[in-house]
Amino acid sequence: MRILIDTNIFIPLEDSSNVLDESFSELVRLAGENNHQILAHPSSLDDIERDKDEERKKIRLSRIRKYPLLENPPTVDLQALKNLGFIDNKDNDRVDNDILWAIYKDAANILVTEDRGIHRKASILGVRGRVHYIQQAAQSLKRLHKTVHVSLPNIKEKSLHQIDLKNNFFDSLRDDYIEFNEWYRRSSRNGRKAWVYEDGSNQLGAILIYKEENDEIVTDDNKAIPGRVLKICTFKVGEDVRGRKIGELFLKAAFRYATANKIESIYITMRQGKHEFLEDLCVDFGFYKYGVCKGDSVYIKDHPIDPPKDVENTLNALEYHKMYYPHFIRDTSVSKYIVPIQPAYHQILFPDNQQQLRLFTYSAVGNAIKQAYLCHARIGGISPGDILLFYRSKDRKAITSIGIVETADEFNDADNIIQLVSKRTVYSFDEIVDMAEKRTKVILFRLSMHLRHPIKYDWLLKERIVNGAIQTIRKISNDSFEKIISE
Repeated sequence: MRILIDTNIFIPLEDSSNVLDESFSELVRLAGENNHQILAHPSSLDDIERDKDEERKKIRLSRIRKYPLLENPPTVDLQALKNLGFIDNKDNDRVDNDILWAIYKDAANILVTEDRGIHRKASILGVRGRVHYIQQAAQSLKRLHKTVHVSLPNIKEKSLHQIDLKNNFFDSLRDDYIEFNEWYRRSSRNGRKAWVYEDGSNQLGAILIYKEENDEIVTDDNKAIPGRVLKICTFKVGEDVRGRKIGELFLKAAFRYATANKIESIYITMRQGKHEFLEDLCVDFGFYKYGVCKGDSVYIKDHPIDPPKDVENTLNALEYHKMYYPHFIRDTSVSKYIVPIQPAYHQILFPDNQQQLRLFTYSAVGNAIKQAYLCHARIGGISPGDILLFYRSKDRKAITSIGIVETADEFNDADNIIQLVSKRTVYSFDEIVDMAEKRTKVILFRLSMHLRHPIKYDWLLKERIVNGAIQTIRKISNDSFEKIISE
């Protein structure tokens, strides 16, 4: 974005006898960090040239030249301005009109000025929304580039300089990459961050180092990923903590970070034939091979804000959800169900969706995206890709979360159930044995998202989506589902 600065901004603020306005400092910093260009209009030079104090003029001219000048500024249509009632009799008027006309003719994106007269003229010219006071411009850039950090139970976000590089945890990475130490130090100096998992004795058990990039070329044949990209730079789960679903927990963090910050692609590189488990995990969540970079395979996941509509006709509902997680197909081709879940199980299954987090939170099941639900509901027809609306009963009495069905089957044999859900269930062995005394419905699903505003039972009753207590799985209409999403 190109930001044009009016003369009345940079002259006083660049004067060493004045303290820089904090908002302007913030504006300059944010513009520099995010590759926006701050420009001065050539007419601003004329403004300074009229200064009769030669020494002051010399100093101010040297300072304005720190900013690039707007190239080939558009010529003002004097008659058009006259018809709008603009005055152009004084030098100050002419300079103001030149600068404002550059915005009107799209030579720059926005103009920053404290001159109220220019703001009034901008309203008449129809470009008021693109003319900002300093504080407005700084706040706009702050909102535009605000990084939303994710917070999940069981993992912490740390700067690399907070983690001891000498830790033995990194030995395997040093063995794989001779330059790992230097890369790590360089990344630390650049302010890089990581999500880390620590074991029961607060020792490093797993790490995911991440980085944001823009229009990055990622393969040896110069294939780029357009736009903002989240790169998973280093992804390691230590042997002592494997089986706790830390890999899924890290991917959950990456997906939520990308969603919150409107990042539409995620990628990772892997040494070919070296990381089969990580490769399988990533492919299961929609990553696909994009190319090769310096001998490593490059895997990318499309993470669009709005997935393309045409693919809904080429992928079934479950494939679509895998490819574009957390998005899902919600038209009439899939069924929707309200699924009651008791508070104790809700807390274990969805530890990141509690009104009050426990001081010590640990559940391998709660780390996962792929989970299981068991019940005795006598309802059939639940299919892959269908939508589950999880309703926390008893205390909160609200729909809190959305899951997408992988499979739904019925069993009356405990062994069959255990081998199916052992990696993703909240139930103990004894509880499963007890449940299996009756025919048990086993639903494997993927947690898609938690609702920002849970949907209360009273509202569901008032809208006639339900007509009584929610004690078992119940199917709802597509219209009811859309009401819930709208609410």
